[in-house]
Amino acid sequence: MVTYYDDRSIQVTSSAVTVNGDAYPLAEITEVWHHRGSRSWRVLAGRGALGAAMVGPLVAAVIGIAIGVWIDGSATVTVAVIGGSVLIGLAAGPVADQLFEYFDRSYARGSRQREVWIRWRGHPVRLLRTPDALRFGQIYRAVQRAMEAHHPSPR
Repeated sequence: MVTYYDDRSIQVTSSAVTVNGDAYPLAEITEVWHHRGSRSWRVLAGRGALGAAMVGPLVAAVIGIAIGVWIDGSATVTVAVIGGSVLIGLAAGPVADQLFEYFDRSYARGSRQREVWIRWRGHPVRLLRTPDALRFGQIYRAVQRAMEAHHPSPR
């Protein structure tokens, strides 16, 4: 028996798809498809807030330099502002790394619900509903591969 996917709630093997203990033998599945829901504005707003948090220090530095150069005009203030910006930038490096990682993970998780459906014994059955785009893709592809191996296309 070949295992195509296996996690805490779903197992896809060469003989069946098992979801939360309910087994659907591949021989009884005739179709696999997916459905994609609408975007979650909450997730998109979170990404926007992350973007603002990453760009905010740069904007503050530019404003500080502009104030130092155009308003005060002294080289001492300009050097102090630039030096302070550099020090803050160096200290913000680890924080920015965490923000970028969180930003990347938000794209991997996705911004909408995704569903995997099968036609089992003539009836549509929803196997999975998740906002996690990576997990959805792994499971959907595993079911497709299992079906292709079990029901080879005629040549």
